[in-house]
Amino acid sequence: MVSSTNMTLLPSIEHSIQIPYQLRVLFTENAFAPDNSLLLDLLDPQGVGFRSKVAFYLDEGVAQASPGLVEQIESYCQKHKDALDLRGISLLPAGEAIKNTSSYLRKIYEEIEDWKICRHSYVIAIGGGALLDAVGFAAATAHRGIRHIRFPTTTLGQGDAGVGVKNGVNYLGKKNFVGTFAPPFAVVNDFAFLKTLPEKHLRNGFIEAIKVALVRDAAFFDWIEINADSLIRSEAQAVQELVHRSAQLHVQHIATSGDPFELGSARPLDFGHWAAHKLEQLSDFRLSHGEAVAIGIALDTLYSLKKGFLDHPSASRILFLIRRLGFATYAKEIEQKSANDENAVIAGLEEFREHLGGMLTITLLTGIGSRIEVHEMDTDIILESIGELPRG
Repeated sequence: MVSSTNMTLLPSIEHSIQIPYQLRVLFTENAFAPDNSLLLDLLDPQGVGFRSKVAFYLDEGVAQASPGLVEQIESYCQKHKDALDLRGISLLPAGEAIKNTSSYLRKIYEEIEDWKICRHSYVIAIGGGALLDAVGFAAATAHRGIRHIRFPTTTLGQGDAGVGVKNGVNYLGKKNFVGTFAPPFAVVNDFAFLKTLPEKHLRNGFIEAIKVALVRDAAFFDWIEINADSLIRSEAQAVQELVHRSAQLHVQHIATSGDPFELGSARPLDFGHWAAHKLEQLSDFRLSHGEAVAIGIALDTLYSLKKGFLDHPSASRILFLIRRLGFATYAKEIEQKSANDENAVIAGLEEFREHLGGMLTITLLTGIGSRIEVHEMDTDIILESIGELPRG
């Protein structure tokens, strides 16, 4: 037996581990056209006689809105069969349902095993944010991480959620309770998919562009104001520039903030989201993410004004632009009561604190393009702000 009393304590061993990530967002149109080499160049076979194994996951709604998409993918892989080994194409439902049950996650895992997808293979997800979240989580956890390529098909995905490093599924009634930080191998923003979007979903990305402009770039906010009419008319050039600038600001923040995996509690890109997350749940997802964030931004703008952080002219500009782009700044759920007669949205602050990992940190505005972080919220002022949200 070794005597602990005479044992010399050995020094601890510590060594930093640095893992370089390349967060790439590429832009194209009609990625699966036979002569478009963008995807082929990305998959980059690793030597003579080596074929990259690929598995595709498609949002059923996208497949329906883009007739022939499955055949285009098959034809593309067939044309480049010397480099690409297509193992399967799987269709999954659109929307939050895919994240609310483990059955779809199990299906993806089983297909990854059946198709012999390995860590040198590629899992490619084409669809809206919910599908990207679920497939991204499966890819990040199967075999401890498979190369994953995202094809966001909405303005919201192409300018915000799809270009980030997070994924996850819902559990215990909480959004993204289970997930990972896993930068995708690449994000491909194919503008052809935006042409099939219903107006409501096309507009959803506008509000996240306003959000990132408010916390990072006043000049971008000015640009959105100037081009509001073009955006309302869904003019391709304006929409594509908005998506590009929004994606650029989101990626810059992730890459340069010093906290890409959110080890701290500050989340400036979640401005307006503490209330939005709860509103989505309270409405049983009747409110889309963009619609809920619009109300959340309006609420935090009024709160910033009432706390003396933000001036009246700036607050008026923000509220006017949100409504000009077709978003409501009020929904009945924002006044819903919880079981103990508390405002249910305010009760969501505790859930947001848990989401942040400990300390409550809320981003508020000190101006258009500038922000402040606070660690407590005055519930009386929140209620006053709710009462003054523009309606109708």
